[in-house]
Amino acid sequence: MKTVVTLIVVFIVSIVSAYSQNILGDWNGEAKRGEKLITFVFKIEQEDSKYSTTMSVPTFRVSGIKPSTTTFTDGKLIINGANVGMRYEGVFNKDTQQFEGTYKEGGVELVLNLKRGNVKTTDSRRPQEPAKPYPYYEEEVVFQNTEAKIELAGTLTLPNKNGKFPVVILISGSGPQDRDESFMGHKPFLVLSDYLTRQGIGVLRFDDRGHGESTGDFGNATTEDFSKDVLSAIDYLKTRNDVDIKNIGLIGHSEGGIIAPLAANNSNDVAFMVLLASTGISGTELSVMQSKTLRQFPIEDEVAYEKNTRKAIAIVTSNKSESEIKEELTTHYNDFLRPILTSLNVPDEKINLFIDGQLKTSLKPWSRYFLQYNPADEFEKLQIPILSLNGSKDTQVNAKINQEGIRQALIKGGNQDYKIVELKNLNHFFQECEIGNMDEYRKIEQTFSPIALKEISNWILKRI
Repeated sequence: MKTVVTLIVVFIVSIVSAYSQNILGDWNGEAKRGEKLITFVFKIEQEDSKYSTTMSVPTFRVSGIKPSTTTFTDGKLIINGANVGMRYEGVFNKDTQQFEGTYKEGGVELVLNLKRGNVKTTDSRRPQEPAKPYPYYEEEVVFQNTEAKIELAGTLTLPNKNGKFPVVILISGSGPQDRDESFMGHKPFLVLSDYLTRQGIGVLRFDDRGHGESTGDFGNATTEDFSKDVLSAIDYLKTRNDVDIKNIGLIGHSEGGIIAPLAANNSNDVAFMVLLASTGISGTELSVMQSKTLRQFPIEDEVAYEKNTRKAIAIVTSNKSESEIKEELTTHYNDFLRPILTSLNVPDEKINLFIDGQLKTSLKPWSRYFLQYNPADEFEKLQIPILSLNGSKDTQVNAKINQEGIRQALIKGGNQDYKIVELKNLNHFFQECEIGNMDEYRKIEQTFSPIALKEISNWILKRI
């Protein structure tokens, strides 16, 4: 009997060793989407008997993504990133010593097997990215949003360690972003921060809540919540002796451009504002516009498509309960989107994934808030100096339509100091481009047009 017990204990220990101890550390794998291979790296750690994961996607130079939960039971690994819109499920194969599973993000599902270890990376900095040592002072900082009970981690750069300097806070666009606003191999906020600091303007940039080194839940946050993170950044700067608190400014890119006025209108400490590719129309109108310009499939009846898009938005923004909205929206998407995708010979399984992804996105608090938010209402209240820059080839935020919305709001509010400029041949990220489409971003070596950088710094320097 003692021998049997011993064997059972040894067997249990071996299972625990195989399925628990070995899970810690780095795991990497490649998933194929079309003709492109995408590399993923998951770093799994354990604290107080709970697992946590940090995800990186070297292919896109994205790092510091923190899925909300990680579980490992009976050989099955689940990395639940509902807070950042992803999920990985894999089963450990003892023969191959790897996890075999799938990665899901939105309506996309990819086969992804993970083997132990990290991946070797080379220095693939874009030409404009600075290399250390920098000719200015840099400090890693952490500040609190006490209302949300979260910590926000960032980088403060100042022209010199000694002195008192004007400082701008960089506010990133939609989606979980790190402090550099990393995207498709580029780090625009790093380039912008470096340029401005060399011109004598300090910069604070920080990881979005729930992303990078910042705590919190990104997935359940709204544009208004993000504005409160900016207010926390302002409060933090006011505690420092090396910051000229009379010259704290905001620079918002894309969604950051509509977060900025929300923050400024709830603070007496914002001296000026720069809007980069900001919208000037309601979330509903922008979404309808983008449903046409960013759509990845052909439509025969554009009028009917817009009508159905507006109906979906009306359902999402209704005052009904979440369960009622989900039920009504599911029916509408099946009536509206399924026939279109079926006619394009998309398999039912992929249609189901696509609709499920649409539902999850539509029901997020961010979506419901954004669709009902009109930034023109906030721009109208601003009496501080405003610079608005948009690229003429921006396919995500139409320059003329959105800048006209900003202009009319500022005129209506009686703002006496604003400048609105459409920069020729620049895309949504202020790269000099050919056509401006999203799939072109990665191909361009330039991260941030020198023309745009100079426009920003010259305008700020005239007002501090």
